[in-house]
Amino acid sequence: MSRSRKEKSTCEGVSAPDGVGTGRAHNVPSGYLDHEIAQLTKLRSEPNELLSRVGLRKSLLPVSPVIMLAGRESNYSGRGRFSSADSCHVLSRYLPVSGPRKIDQMKSCAYVSQFSADGSLFIAGFQDSEIRIYNVDDGWKVQKDILARSLRWTITDASLSPDQRYMVYASMSPIVHIVNVSSSVTESHANITEIHEGLDFSVGDDIEGEYSFGIFSVKFSTDGRELVAASSDDSIYVYDLAANKLNLRIPAHKSDVNSVCFADESGNVLYSGSDDNLCKVWDRRCFVSKGQSAGVLTGHLEGITFIDSRGDGRYFISNGKDQSIKLWDIRKMSSKVTCPNPRLRNFEWDYRWMDYPVRARNRKHPNDLSLATYEGHAVLRTLIRCYFSPAYSTGQKYIYTGSSDSHVYIYDVVSGAQVARLKYHDDPIRDCSWHPFYPTLVSSSWDGVIAEWEFSGTDAQPPAPPRPSRRRRQHFY
Repeated sequence: MSRSRKEKSTCEGVSAPDGVGTGRAHNVPSGYLDHEIAQLTKLRSEPNELLSRVGLRKSLLPVSPVIMLAGRESNYSGRGRFSSADSCHVLSRYLPVSGPRKIDQMKSCAYVSQFSADGSLFIAGFQDSEIRIYNVDDGWKVQKDILARSLRWTITDASLSPDQRYMVYASMSPIVHIVNVSSSVTESHANITEIHEGLDFSVGDDIEGEYSFGIFSVKFSTDGRELVAASSDDSIYVYDLAANKLNLRIPAHKSDVNSVCFADESGNVLYSGSDDNLCKVWDRRCFVSKGQSAGVLTGHLEGITFIDSRGDGRYFISNGKDQSIKLWDIRKMSSKVTCPNPRLRNFEWDYRWMDYPVRARNRKHPNDLSLATYEGHAVLRTLIRCYFSPAYSTGQKYIYTGSSDSHVYIYDVVSGAQVARLKYHDDPIRDCSWHPFYPTLVSSSWDGVIAEWEFSGTDAQPPAPPRPSRRRRQHFY
């Protein structure tokens, strides 16, 4: 999407000083999400009823922070302090929409950007084999500059261990490498200044060797003892770090598995998404080695690029090449696959270099099991990622995603409304990350720029940093 280089960064769909969005809803019927997750979101992000009625005859939402503070000081709730829901009600109004501030700019495409669990570190992975770890608390100083080993095509994913001592990175290869992040080495060049141990995810009788398949997604388990990976050979892999061996291979789908994640802290249940258009749920205690899933969730009409769990073992979201995010409840999963009518797909289309056909935009899956659909962003060119907003500061009230139209989109989970659209980059945004505690969001783009968005506390927009220079783009995963 071309724009003038002199154009300033803007946030569309945000008009109130405190960041409350006014964007229109996408495909939202009356009574949208009138079920359990709406109530769970309400419990996490709405204030105590007594606090909301300070100085008012009836409850009105959202409640002014001034009224909330007055109610707390007067101890209307009887607790003398804010509950977590009270805090989320205040904090979730202050969206990270001001800026951006350029943190860094590299010469190659940015593919991965993630805050650590405590927000003190930030990982950015680039196509030219470089991964940078920034110390957020120390003014975004580069804490470790990693030159990856045996890279094929690009860094497809990177993940920090729960204790933040180690990081793994993946490429279009079955070898995942692990780096000691806590070491004193600043310039970590693979097997030159520091050892990057290779973890082999290939099966023993694999005769094709190092490039037999690639890994699109890799994640640590909550206890840090295992890695779970999604691969281009239609499989899910689980690697035991303590035993230093592959523990499980699941023949999961009939096409590339682009994303996999743990459902909750137990590590027993996995969610996966594939180019076969299906989301699947896997219980490792039951028949997974034979490819038998606990259930299947249908609704996407094109391949799935990413999955993010709400962390409660019940709900997750998926980003699809049908240009939509879907919200799922695994209690609605089916035991069998129900395929859409083949006549619904009567065109040839490749998301890597073609726009989504106009005639395909109104198609609906006849057996859509999803709870809600969020539309407006673009899932083209690369495997665009989406996430729930942080539980601590927003009560997971929002869903946010990158987009191939070079914007970041933020949706309200319950209403489906687009509450913000962040505009600065010149190329697709594959990944973005919301700080776990503060109103800060970082976007990374194929223009090589890592940009930080914040809530500024003022209506005035700071001057935009110089725009990155445009270059001819290839098409990547």
